[in-house]
Amino acid sequence: MLKARIAVLVSGGGTNLQALLNARNTVLQSGDIVLVVSNNPDAYALQRAAAAGVKSAVVRKKDGNFEERLAAVLEENKIDLIILAGFMTILSAGFTARFRDRIINVHPSLIPSFCGQGYYGLKVHEEALAYGVKVTGATVHLVNEIPDGGRILLQKAVDVLDGDTPEILQKRVMEQAEWILLPRAAEMMSREIIGKENL
Repeated sequence: MLKARIAVLVSGGGTNLQALLNARNTVLQSGDIVLVVSNNPDAYALQRAAAAGVKSAVVRKKDGNFEERLAAVLEENKIDLIILAGFMTILSAGFTARFRDRIINVHPSLIPSFCGQGYYGLKVHEEALAYGVKVTGATVHLVNEIPDGGRILLQKAVDVLDGDTPEILQKRVMEQAEWILLPRAAEMMSREIIGKENL
């Protein structure tokens, strides 16, 4: 069966990458994770990739021509779909245009709340708690030139509970939303890509 070739871009621990790896051949059937790329050579996510038998590459910003080298690695590996899973780098308009409608990201809030430039990691959950919202969640969206501004693919709500800290809320959003939505969105996009390529 023809499958979309997926690259997962990571910067840290790789919990969302693990959710994708765990979903192979269950939720994720139309796509194959063939490459993990990190901008951080010490990312634990690279060990997760190795344990799963997935090829990995490191492309560091400080080595210059970052996006050109990243694009070259993706194109060499004939990547159809790029998934940003805790990738702590904003990609330029030129890069996102080059892979238009082929890059997805998971964001730990219900966009348009608590999103955009500067909203990532614990900061999102700190802001949600400071604002006093009773419901938060996660969003998977297409990536374009506007941070968190691409078309929404999937969203899932998660309750905010009394006594939540940013860390507790972050964990709940990951477990109840991010790890569920990301494999679903990967399957949805992979199916769409395969369908287009079979026309």
